[in-house]
Amino acid sequence: MVALVLPRLLHPGSTRRALSVTERNIVTLGTSYWLVLFSGFLEPVFYLFSIGIGVGALVGDFTLPDGRVVSYATFVAPALLAASAMTGALAETTFNFFGKMKYMKLYDGVIATPVQPFEIALGELAWAMVRGSLYSAAFLAVMVALDLTSVLRALTALPAAVLVGFAFGALGMAVATLMRSWQDFDLLGSAQFTLFLFSGTFVPAQAYPALLRWLVEVTPLYRAVHLIRHVTLGTPGWGWLVDVLYLGALLVLCLVVASRRMGGLLYK
Repeated sequence: MVALVLPRLLHPGSTRRALSVTERNIVTLGTSYWLVLFSGFLEPVFYLFSIGIGVGALVGDFTLPDGRVVSYATFVAPALLAASAMTGALAETTFNFFGKMKYMKLYDGVIATPVQPFEIALGELAWAMVRGSLYSAAFLAVMVALDLTSVLRALTALPAAVLVGFAFGALGMAVATLMRSWQDFDLLGSAQFTLFLFSGTFVPAQAYPALLRWLVEVTPLYRAVHLIRHVTLGTPGWGWLVDVLYLGALLVLCLVVASRRMGGLLYK
């Protein structure tokens, strides 16, 4: 799969055409979009104050698997950052992407130009990451302001959050090509909320029974939470490498699936 994707990414013409798709999205922004963007940033902040700080006052200090003791808000905040990166990327590459492809027929006109389905997918993914990166940077600033992580660790966590957004953006785009109608988004919303609750977000995976813990640990959001929590808490060890490889493989696989599905749908 990497052999299929990497040559296209390195080809200057392909990159330029993909960026033209991203540029089109930026040019067509409206005032209402910025309101939606702002509301998406507030959601994890509200969770942080209500659960991380509010419920955290009842929970008290929290003992990490490595024996360190931190506040509950410090434990929850990295997971909310990962969930925020997931939500921002999925919003762009599922709902908006599906509307452009299925109802606006935007891509039917795009493929009349030299732009190919893979370049459309790459351009839309890059645009989704503009949104995801804004969410991540703003939330990290809140974490630093509340002394839930250090400035240096926040700067290190930003690339990790961007990788999370890229992986979920590609996943969302692949899923969107399989959807038949708007009603299918109910299933997506249920799956997304289930991941949010059961990915080590509010309790460590070690708290679950063995079988459920195994299921939790193979989900993409758990790997994202584990990676960002590792960075922001400064956990020793190389466990983050598994997370990076997992998310990188998910990104490549879903980008290939999305571009091939798009080709089949647009050229039929």
